[in-house]
Amino acid sequence: MTLTVCVGASGSGKTTFLNDVHKSHKCTYIRQYHNLRPYIKVSAIPAFDPTKLPYWDIYVNEKKDKSILVGGTIAGQFMAGLSGGQRKLLLFELIFQRTASQDNLLIVLDEPFAGVTDDFVPFIVGRLNEMRKKHNILLVTNDHVETLKTMADNTVIVSAIDRTKVKINEKEGVDRDTALLAMSIGDEYTQNSNNQDLKFFLDVELSKNGGVFGVAGFAVFSFGLFLLTFWNSNGGSEPLVLIAAGIVSFFTANPYFLQLTDWRIYQNEEAEALLHSSKMMNKMLKFGLTMTILVVICSLQYGVINACLTVDTLAGSNFYFGILFDSLSLLITVALLGLFTNMSFEAVQIFGGMPFLMMIFFSTTFSPGAGLNGLKNLRYLFARFYLWCMVPGYGELMEGCPENSIMLYLILASLTVPILFVCYKGAKAVYNKAKGAQAMTSR
Repeated sequence: MTLTVCVGASGSGKTTFLNDVHKSHKCTYIRQYHNLRPYIKVSAIPAFDPTKLPYWDIYVNEKKDKSILVGGTIAGQFMAGLSGGQRKLLLFELIFQRTASQDNLLIVLDEPFAGVTDDFVPFIVGRLNEMRKKHNILLVTNDHVETLKTMADNTVIVSAIDRTKVKINEKEGVDRDTALLAMSIGDEYTQNSNNQDLKFFLDVELSKNGGVFGVAGFAVFSFGLFLLTFWNSNGGSEPLVLIAAGIVSFFTANPYFLQLTDWRIYQNEEAEALLHSSKMMNKMLKFGLTMTILVVICSLQYGVINACLTVDTLAGSNFYFGILFDSLSLLITVALLGLFTNMSFEAVQIFGGMPFLMMIFFSTTFSPGAGLNGLKNLRYLFARFYLWCMVPGYGELMEGCPENSIMLYLILASLTVPILFVCYKGAKAVYNKAKGAQAMTSR
């Protein structure tokens, strides 16, 4: 097994070199600025012994060893916890403990000494010497260069002047692509799924900093205010009450949906750091939790609507499920794009907000009977159109309401985006598989 150190001036392409190794070969990769969800309790990380961290005695003595968070920022919210250097050591020790049971892995580390004070350097050096006995290690550093060059089996020097060539040990002018292939040696870490991952997910996401309790508090406040201001609404005001409650419901759920993009990015980086066994499993769990929150909020919405009205015209299972699937149609795109694509936060907000925007324009619920002929036919794609067809005294104004099976049409309309999304992901997976098979054949 070998330890290879990549050095060079700032801007010479050291991190780019590591990224290219990561792209060309499956490996365990820790970035220079690697993110973990800041509300994770260090003591809750499964199959990890934090007492091996060189600073852990501090938290034991302060009786914070059970409560200290990873710390950092997510979705614009800072959470106190470990310092930046301590998080770096946590990631390093996590990799060390996870990979100890396997052999011949490729471990890639970008600036493992960045943000770490000199008194912890011997700890990192010791761990590197232990890991190099069983694994191939490739790392970039700007700190303690001489110490690492002395330890290293190979030293790669990259240059900003000629990015097509690198220097390996004393050999000048080595082709960069050839060097990448030479560095990309080692197996991929094999994950072992177990019940600890599910428990870890629930412990973290249902903690007081996981966001669920914040949504719950905001829901109590918003719907409580709704009850006070719409109480004792008379018959004939159903449309107004329904619109107002829908807006409250949307803005109650929206903050939780907005942070899904950041959550996905952090989740992917956590998987690279071997924190948990499956990115997809955790994304599905998060999606399930998000949908559960939406169901609870919609149940509150239905409850306060009927509590405020002096008539029962919006009561019954049809209206309950109509409200639920209407809200689903407006928010599920944000959840799908935020969790299951690589879109940026801005792109998710733009495309995720399209169903709400298009609902206003094309569902005709805000302009019954109006609109250009032909274009108005788009209303049949929106769950909101069918929901308003169900409202007594208002459905009669809607043009083209189905005479039967309104709930079936409403549900199908609300599932249009999820169905299209699943079809797209399936087609993309088939295409990528075929493309990969073709590439293997050509080799």
